Amino acid sequence: MPRRELLVTAAILRDAHGRVLLVGNDWQGQGRVRYTLPGGMVEPGETAPEAVYREIYEETGLKLTSIRHMAYTVHIEDARRSERAIAIVFDATWEGLLNPDDPDGLIVEARFYTPQEALAKLDSPPMREPLSDYLHTAQPGRFYAFQGWDGRGGLRIPALK
Repeated sequence: MPRRELLVTAAILRDAHGRVLLVGNDWQGQGRVRYTLPGGMVEPGETAPEAVYREIYEETGLKLTSIRHMAYTVHIEDARRSERAIAIVFDATWEGLLNPDDPDGLIVEARFYTPQEALAKLDSPPMREPLSDYLHTAQPGRFYAFQGWDGRGGLRIPALK
């Protein structure tokens, strides 16, 4: 099986009440919705910031007004799937109304949740743990590494100052 190398961007978007935006993905088209931060693959010729602006608009209908900073980066090395995924997560500001128009047809919901609700909706440690740390500390720039989506072998490297 050829190895897949994935570069993904996502954004932490909060509303005026401090709630966090999540999107519901039906990745396999079988009605099993998984929640994630909004974002997606960086396409060839695109920079990570360009990708996050595009993906946020496609998945939510919202327009990013600025990227404050890189909140954290996650590296997932999954030998079972023969893939490496690097996700760069930005803290960003936005404007507009929620109106998802995903060209891939995978997004079935976009909604703001309290931080506690959002963390409960994220079913994989590589998605939940870095966001939990960031929401609790507001410290940007951390790096996380996992040996698979189930969170085995987690490693946290503190933010660089």
